[in-house]
Amino acid sequence: MTDSVLMQGFDLMIVGMGTVFAFLGLLVAAMTLMSRISMRFRGNAAAAGDSDDEIAAIGAAIARHRRK
Repeated sequence: MTDSVLMQGFDLMIVGMGTVFAFLGLLVAAMTLMSRISMRFRGNAAAAGDSDDEIAAIGAAIARHRRK
């Protein structure tokens, strides 16, 4: 038992933070990949599907909801 308790705690902290950092990095990469795949199959649905009538109806619904 050559390491002190403080050094063991420091080692555990480094391993834990490294594990969390690696997992979050993988999560970001997976989300980016899924987003690119989704955009390839669906295209940009927000820009293509909204007509002026739909936008006006949504705006009127939001205004009516806020007045309540």
